Amino acid sequence: MRASYKRCCGLILLVGFLLMALCHVWSPGSSSRVDIWPKELGPIDSHLNGKIRNIASAYRDIPYHIKEDVAGRLAQNTCMCVADKETVHLPFSNLLWPRVWAHDLGVAFLESQPDPEGVKHNRAQEYRSFQRRSFDPSEVLVVAEAQSPLQYPTQGVKVQPLKTIIIPGLGLKEEKKSNHSVYLTATLGTFDIAASVDRVTVKGAAEKHMVLSSPVLSSLNRQLQFVTYTNTVFHPRTADTIEFSTSGHQAFFTIKVGHGTVPTLYNHGSQKEYNISALVTIATKTFLRYDKLKELIASIRQYYPTVTIVVADDSVDPQPVTGPYIEHYIMPFGKGWFAGRNLAVSQVTTKYVLWADDDFIFTSNTKLEKMVDILERTTLDMIGGAVKEVTGYTATYRHTISVEEGGEEGNCLHIRKGYHHVINGYPNCVVADAIINFFMGRTDKLQQVGFNPRLARQGHLEFFIDALGSLHIGSCSDIIVNHASKIKLPWTKTEIQKAYDKFRYTSAHSNKNLQNEIFYFKNRFKCMTSQ
Repeated sequence: MRASYKRCCGLILLVGFLLMALCHVWSPGSSSRVDIWPKELGPIDSHLNGKIRNIASAYRDIPYHIKEDVAGRLAQNTCMCVADKETVHLPFSNLLWPRVWAHDLGVAFLESQPDPEGVKHNRAQEYRSFQRRSFDPSEVLVVAEAQSPLQYPTQGVKVQPLKTIIIPGLGLKEEKKSNHSVYLTATLGTFDIAASVDRVTVKGAAEKHMVLSSPVLSSLNRQLQFVTYTNTVFHPRTADTIEFSTSGHQAFFTIKVGHGTVPTLYNHGSQKEYNISALVTIATKTFLRYDKLKELIASIRQYYPTVTIVVADDSVDPQPVTGPYIEHYIMPFGKGWFAGRNLAVSQVTTKYVLWADDDFIFTSNTKLEKMVDILERTTLDMIGGAVKEVTGYTATYRHTISVEEGGEEGNCLHIRKGYHHVINGYPNCVVADAIINFFMGRTDKLQQVGFNPRLARQGHLEFFIDALGSLHIGSCSDIIVNHASKIKLPWTKTEIQKAYDKFRYTSAHSNKNLQNEIFYFKNRFKCMTSQ
């Protein structure tokens, strides 16, 4: 009896150990919840803004004299839509003296809208959402208060190409002496002053090297508040390293040179509930499998009758795919998997695009509304779902990707099963780097990454490696699409199915060679590790 009891206890312990091991394998990643909703200004931002205001308001009692030729070049944030007046009335005068024309987009567009105020409200709301999503903490202005004794901005100074700005936060904090001097040196631009202060000497105005000196420290600091930087070497995206020094001390900071980000906003109307037809386009790629494609379209129409479906097709003898809200694009024969993705996504005009393989089947669990809700409320660029096989198994394919520096021979690519963290507010959703082949993404972000058209027959992970660092990706296990059965006995296959298999499942050797080339040469990896 005692031996039987011991065996029973041992068996229970063994089963418990196996269950713990399986839970570890099946539920990789951290269980911590992280808030990835767009951030509003926090206490640190408010503190920094307060410090900047205090610095800017110092030395207000010291008078200055505006330097009109320099101050006039500063951005006023009040751009006007003004055309040149015609001064000469002669034949072909516009060819000899071309004039600047102006077109007021607000007037032209809004006058044709039944609810112009609603459109303006929508536009403002979309822009606020864009600003929250594109906010970059590294671009917040931070000033290092004098400890060296130089005071200067450490980050957040930006100028448009060939434009002029006032450099914020410059200052000198040192003991009084007979003369105080600071030196400024640039590479891609010149310095000047927007206003002059009495008893301050300025040498090198409109040059790359400028010296400011004064016997009165407060006057020098007041003058430093009017120092301007003008970019003189055009480059759409670069930075100038500025040297700022005084006797015995030297500091460096950067001024980012570049155009501002032009927002991509979508006019999808103002609705209390998500209008999926106005927000989402479903994209797919088909090759020979028209029976599967028709089943996919029928299942979509059961739940989303007016959502646009874009089909890219590279079949040898294309068949018509017709119906309301369907766009069918014919490609050269056998052009391939990722080329089809590029074509389909390129034709999407809605804010979001949902990718679905042509052998997927929508069900009541394929909730596009939830995907839109997550993308609207968080900083995610893409959200994936789960695919349910006929066996009942549901796959999410969640992986993390990291790149380790490797020196002259290239870097190391590391791929692991799992995810980074759970999304706060969505307990069935996590953040990962690679997800399953059923996802919804911001159209403009997916178009920016693109799909490598060389991957003609097989490809999936390659897209997410290209997207690393560009896309913020999530995955939800409770948004499910069904997968049509792939089980076919060899003697029951039709000629079309045999032709499909011939093209789809090309030799593993040639696919492996292509993948090796892409990873080794295109992505400059020397090694790849994976689970």
